[in-house]
Amino acid sequence: MTGEEIPWFDPADLRCKTPYGAVPTGTAVAFTLRPPRREGFVRGELLVQWEFQDARVTEHDMPWTGLDGARDLFSCRLEVGDQVGLAWYSLRLIRMDGSVWESEEYQLTIYDRDEHVPAWFGEGVSYQIFPDRFCRLSVPDPTGMVGGRWVHQSWEEEPEWRPDEHGEIRNRDFFGGSLAGIESKLDYLESLGVETIYLCPIFEAPENHRYGTGDYEKIDPMLGCEADFVRLCEKAHKRGMRVMLDGVFNHTGFVSKYFNGDGSYPVPGAAISPNSPYGDWFCFQRWPDHYTSWWGIYSLPTTNKESVSWLDYITGENGIIRRWIRAGADGWRLDVADELPDFVVEAIHTAARAENPDAVIIGEVWEDASNKVSYSVRRKHVLGGHCDGVMNYPLRTALIGFLLGEDGAQFRNVLESLRQNYPRWAFYSNMNSLGTHDTLRILTYLALGSDHKGDSSREWRASRWLNDGERALGERRLMLGALLLYALPGSPTLYYGDEAGMEGFEDPFNRRPFPWGHEDAGLLNWFKDLGRLRKTLAPLRRGDLQWHTCSGRVVSFSRTLDGERVTAAVNAGEGEVLWMSPAGEEMALPPMSGRLLSSNGGQNLKIEG
Repeated sequence: MTGEEIPWFDPADLRCKTPYGAVPTGTAVAFTLRPPRREGFVRGELLVQWEFQDARVTEHDMPWTGLDGARDLFSCRLEVGDQVGLAWYSLRLIRMDGSVWESEEYQLTIYDRDEHVPAWFGEGVSYQIFPDRFCRLSVPDPTGMVGGRWVHQSWEEEPEWRPDEHGEIRNRDFFGGSLAGIESKLDYLESLGVETIYLCPIFEAPENHRYGTGDYEKIDPMLGCEADFVRLCEKAHKRGMRVMLDGVFNHTGFVSKYFNGDGSYPVPGAAISPNSPYGDWFCFQRWPDHYTSWWGIYSLPTTNKESVSWLDYITGENGIIRRWIRAGADGWRLDVADELPDFVVEAIHTAARAENPDAVIIGEVWEDASNKVSYSVRRKHVLGGHCDGVMNYPLRTALIGFLLGEDGAQFRNVLESLRQNYPRWAFYSNMNSLGTHDTLRILTYLALGSDHKGDSSREWRASRWLNDGERALGERRLMLGALLLYALPGSPTLYYGDEAGMEGFEDPFNRRPFPWGHEDAGLLNWFKDLGRLRKTLAPLRRGDLQWHTCSGRVVSFSRTLDGERVTAAVNAGEGEVLWMSPAGEEMALPPMSGRLLSSNGGQNLKIEG
């Protein structure tokens, strides 16, 4: 271009492209190029590569259609048809002498116009619970339970992190958190403004994380029983809370009734007999000891997605998806969703909606879910009929980057790219987290300024605690990050204990027991205030997003709905910044400070040094 402040084409500008962002099938998309008249262009072209039509390329003339001040306008309309998928487009301008200007390539997401996604998940706060470590009411006896478990007698002990005599970390140490313990803390969750309780796996399994399922039909006995789950859901629903389960269907446990690698179950599993009713549920290269497993981890044998009986067991009328929704669950988060073929995710989505039209499916996807390629296949995660939203790791990465020193423009660019690439319902149904069970404790990460992975021994990481200065810095950054997280579209999701100031590196140090009675009061009150505002301010739940200043160490934006506006502004830098509010008021943002301003008054929040 020529250094003009206003670009010749900007896909986020409605003067250049309408509708904004992703479009439903059957839409006519209008494109307009806006070069300065002095450039002397005489015509334009739109080039489109239709990825879902065997990479077919079409060319569309963009004739001159008028003037806007000192700018020529070249326009055309594109009919996207009835197929879902991605199209990639670029634009050209041609002068009388034949010289050409060409834009970069842009993504156009085309999704199913008939898709309807329940709005409840993205509106409110979610709270992720690692069940074994949240709350126990008594010390359980593991006798007779699968897996050779043992139980810490003190809730204050450290999780076991040392390898056993075989060099393995078996995750067989338990603390005894239970569903009844979670039920006992519903008042606490309500005080945080929580509207969705997301439970890491609760089905019988030998390891404390329960991601190697032993029996999908049975609540792990250390957590309780099905009646306990039903009661938890009923009591949560009475408080306006929903319950989301973790669906781990890509693999089961080596110790499971389906594989039964150690013979723990009376039913002959696939590793016990080739004639097992689960015989084709796994992929053996040589029975019984050579089989496909997740990331080569022998204790997590991968399921055979082509097995008709396996798919029916998971998604059939009496399958696992529908069974636990009948018991009270309101949705599923799909573990390693990229490992599940699209037809499996679609079948899960169909089963959930058949049981409850308001059920929601959230996928674990670590990248932009609109253009994710997995096993050489472009995935359909957010094109309709698959995932309603995903775990928003790109947001997490961008937000941490901003808090640790990256330019605010980079944060905006990442979020704006997602907003353009996702259907609105998917962008607004994302699970937005700073911490999860798969990442370092966010307080530790923000305090130290990096993840420190690989820098020190596990013994060092087990005993490394933040000093007072590090902790103060980490807390301030976390408060600023949470302010932005709670103000953005999508469900702000708390990993249990982050609001209490828990520290720790990677698994198992990020999965310590909740510090009941030792919470960080300042952090806890901050998250309670944010939860209250997220619950009571309608623009934060459903409002449109408008960006303001996003440069240097400042990020600011507004959410608007029905004439009401809530504005978030954060200065993550070490110097004071003058900032112009949407109301035209110049404000000083002190170093490491943030504000949440509501146009209706009396609903403001700020953090300053």
